[in-house]
Amino acid sequence: MNPPHDDVLILGGGAIGLATALALLESGRGVRILEAATVGGATSHGNCGTITPSHAPPLAAPGVPMRALRWMFTPDAPLYLKPRIDPALWYWLGRFTARCNASAWMASARGRAALLDDSRARLVEWIGRHGLDCEFGETGLDYVFRDPRNFEHYVAECAPLNAMGIRTEVIDGADYLRQEPSLKDGIVGAIRFPDDAHLRPDRYVAELARAVRERGGVIEEGCRVEAIEPGADGVRVHVAGRDGERGERRGRDAVVAMASWTPELIRPLGLRLPIQPGKGYSITYARPALAPQRPIVLKDRSVCVTAWGSGFRLGSTMEFSGRDSTLNALRLSALERAAREYLREPPDPATIQEKWYGWRPMTWDDLPALGRSPRHPHVWLAAGHGMLGISMSTASGQLMADLMTGRAPAIDPAPYRVERFQ
Repeated sequence: MNPPHDDVLILGGGAIGLATALALLESGRGVRILEAATVGGATSHGNCGTITPSHAPPLAAPGVPMRALRWMFTPDAPLYLKPRIDPALWYWLGRFTARCNASAWMASARGRAALLDDSRARLVEWIGRHGLDCEFGETGLDYVFRDPRNFEHYVAECAPLNAMGIRTEVIDGADYLRQEPSLKDGIVGAIRFPDDAHLRPDRYVAELARAVRERGGVIEEGCRVEAIEPGADGVRVHVAGRDGERGERRGRDAVVAMASWTPELIRPLGLRLPIQPGKGYSITYARPALAPQRPIVLKDRSVCVTAWGSGFRLGSTMEFSGRDSTLNALRLSALERAAREYLREPPDPATIQEKWYGWRPMTWDDLPALGRSPRHPHVWLAAGHGMLGISMSTASGQLMADLMTGRAPAIDPAPYRVERFQ
């Protein structure tokens, strides 16, 4: 349990930790990843795998607080807050609500767009250079609507999105149904984001892990990080194995990339990272014969549908329920109900391969924390990517590697500075 001193210890083996490890290896640093369970088995595993420059607008937007209040006591609503006494959650919600204005919305949108655009281009490069076999497709993504008022609302948002460089195409309902035979009648319109893409996230993280190992990186699975102890010339990380045996790992630097588990680990170091675990759900099936040609979001129900050659997934919802580890049957049934409402051939329940939940690491400004700790020079943070960890992974990994090696970063790191939360 006590291996030699390492160069960089990466705490967390999800998409962000793996992408950071790969970028560091390409930059000449050595890495050891410490993962409590299996690489990519937590938040990175069961999402819908969409790569979405279109999602630059943050969740904190004008009008969201009133909508959230209407949904608060509806357990199967797209956004659900489980009523409970939780001072940290209520403080987080207060800061989130304060950002639901036009100027804060634009500031977060610009920061998100920079990461998403860089990541979208870099992902294509990485897939080619590292041979990542992850069912990647550049087909775009569609929002589809049955509610005319909701459609009109989102059509009105296309102009500001286009001004931000996010291309949109508005499609009449009848035209869309001619293009997409998998949907039932009743679609009043669609909005296409032609620059979006998709992949299968479990295969993507598995391929990142392969590339890390092939380039000399070490991945320790079943190695739970319990504490981090920074020093003048490096860090000690206290760990426990699956058998309960305890030990430590030592490194010159440590990158904490533990998604929604990050705040608890760094709090003893005097660091604050206001992340709330936003619980999302998905159901994976065998692919039906008639499936959408590209990922679609059933926007009236806030449900995402993604079809790959190897499967089919329904996902979404946002639930603030703390560390509730149950599979909420009401929220899973909302996914299935939306599929039956929209799809001519909804997935067959007999072909279910997996029902899943994961905790998205949500910050109140919808931007991750990327960079060096302001208190400890050998501790770095890469967490808080919300619903966009897969979409932002390559850009985040490269930015971390650039900052850690002293190279000029491809994008401005200022919006993601850890200091904004201290």
